[in-house]
Amino acid sequence: MSEINNPLHGITLERMVTELQEKYGWEHLGYLLPINCFNHEPSVKSSLKFLRRTPWARTKLEEIYLERIVNKGK
Repeated sequence: MSEINNPLHGITLERMVTELQEKYGWEHLGYLLPINCFNHEPSVKSSLKFLRRTPWARTKLEEIYLERIVNKGK
C-alpha cells in the first residue's frame, strides 16, 4: 500500500538516469552528483552498474530526480 504514495513507484533507475542526462547533460549531472560514472567516460550502462551497487549514490540520484523532474510541475 505504501508504494501507491511513493512518487518513484514504477520509475526505473534507467529512466531516471536517462531523463536527467537528456535534460541536463553528463557534465551538469556530474556537477549535481560528483561521481566518476558521470564525469569520466559517462554512459547509461556504467552509471546503472555503479548506482545499483552504491546505495548512497542511488538515493542522491533519486532525490535529484524528485526535485528536478517529478516535483518541477508542482
